Amino acid sequence: MAACSSEKIDLRKKPLNAHDFDLPGIYKRGTLVVLAENSSTSFFIYKGKKMGFEYELLKEFAEDLGVALEVKIVNNLDEINEILNRGEGDIIACNYTITRERRSEINFSVPFLQTNQVLVQRKSTPETKDQKVTFITDPIQLAKKKVVVWEKSSYYTRLLHLEDEIGDTIFIRPTQAQEGVEELIEQVSDGLIDYTVAEKNVAEINERFYDNLDVSLPISFKQNIAFGLNKKSPILQKRLNIWLAKFMKRESFSYIKRKYFEQIRSSVDGGINFKSRKGSISPYDAILKAEGSKYNIDWRLVAALIFHESKFNPNARAFGGAYGLMQFMPGTGPKFGVYPTSPPEVQIQGGYKYLNRISKLWAGIKNDEERNKFILASYNAGAGHILDAQRLAEKKGLNPHVWEENVEKMVMNLGKHSYYTDEVVKSGAFRGNITIRYVRGITSRYETYKTLVKR
Repeated sequence: MAACSSEKIDLRKKPLNAHDFDLPGIYKRGTLVVLAENSSTSFFIYKGKKMGFEYELLKEFAEDLGVALEVKIVNNLDEINEILNRGEGDIIACNYTITRERRSEINFSVPFLQTNQVLVQRKSTPETKDQKVTFITDPIQLAKKKVVVWEKSSYYTRLLHLEDEIGDTIFIRPTQAQEGVEELIEQVSDGLIDYTVAEKNVAEINERFYDNLDVSLPISFKQNIAFGLNKKSPILQKRLNIWLAKFMKRESFSYIKRKYFEQIRSSVDGGINFKSRKGSISPYDAILKAEGSKYNIDWRLVAALIFHESKFNPNARAFGGAYGLMQFMPGTGPKFGVYPTSPPEVQIQGGYKYLNRISKLWAGIKNDEERNKFILASYNAGAGHILDAQRLAEKKGLNPHVWEENVEKMVMNLGKHSYYTDEVVKSGAFRGNITIRYVRGITSRYETYKTLVKR
């Protein structure tokens, strides 16, 4: 018995055979391992739900194969091909552009997207016209301008070609892969750098998070985006290509694509036209008060949250499939008895149950005003990201029980590589600026509601 056990352990340590890199090896272990980037197109966690355009495609593919899907986040994209070729993953999913250089190292699936590269810059406004930063309207204007991009990216190569095309020098400042394209986009928004380059699909997703960005100027022809595969995985490549060819003709693919790459806003138009006035806030004041008394949650705070989420429209729809007055995610609503067709009363009842569960996470914060901010942030971002920010705040010597200038700072920093790769962070990267505005906006409206009506 001991000899058998020892032999099994030794076998696990042996290098992978050629077929273990391929589909037979995937069936053998029962898992499809995806090497992903923590980004808005590849893989991220939103309101506690695993999301990402490529993640959802490969989840469908794994289900078709009858195996589990495992995601490994790669923090240094310079190493991703090497990691794949070592057999530590089966497929690369990181909005990967097909290039000749990459084809020499790995194989690619059939393309599932085509997109061109665009310049990411701050919008031109009356306030910025007198400043030294030029708003670029033609690629030729990039002459003598500093553009910051990842050194081993297709953006860097494109800028080198663009120099030849315009007959002048572009000051290309290369960064390492740890500083990803979405972090550079954030730096443009913050004014730390003036220009970067990104694929149009990535740029347009991030444009939703930053009101001051312009991503309208293309600087390349369309390029193919595909999954990367090990050259030792011809069976997997063929199987994936056959599946993609069929899946891309289905409505499921169109739905996933629309969900991530089209501007999805809450459908509040045509909803409830109700103006707050002295003594009342919404058409649902009675049920809000009744449920608020059950859970000892100020109903005016919940009314402010609902206004922000849906403007009191019970039929509102938004990003990721969120629905209803309180914008439940499809995977969360049913846990609290709330479905897209549920009446407003049921939506509100379920919302209070959810808020009550969240509030228990922050019971250690004794100040009511501070605790409310943590509850609101968790409702918007998912508790995992806020717990990450709290752990970071404590590690950095800030107060983990105070929001402004403390945990709030760490929420904003969760988009930076040096923060979201910290050992205390469990839920990965997160664009925190929307959550910060969310908390401030609802808190401000809550103060207004408190002057309108009594609790």
